[in-house]
Amino acid sequence: MRPLIHPAIEDIRPDAILHALSDPARAAIFATIMKAGCVDACSAVACVGDRVIPKSSLSNHIKILRDAGLIRSERHGVEVRNAPRWDEVEARFPGLLPGIINAYAVDLSNESFAAAAAKSGQG
Repeated sequence: MRPLIHPAIEDIRPDAILHALSDPARAAIFATIMKAGCVDACSAVACVGDRVIPKSSLSNHIKILRDAGLIRSERHGVEVRNAPRWDEVEARFPGLLPGIINAYAVDLSNESFAAAAAKSGQG
């Protein structure tokens, strides 16, 4: 099994974060992980609105979020647990994540975004 690679906080770039969160499905996945604090199974974030993301697309979305430095993934047996790196990213780029998540919350009126925005203390 290949190791899961996570960028060091000093290697995280704002353009990678913007790219990762430019896709509404990825932004919703990130907001769901933020709302939960840690997601024990990828299937827990497979539903975005009224549609289900196929496993192959979901794993790609998770990889993009991980490569951008937004989440930390850890293997536990056959499961991969995903946790947000919100505090680390917020310390490096103050206001970037709340601004993006709040924009989605207003635009989409989505409860996951609203919960993530409230959890960040910005909503």
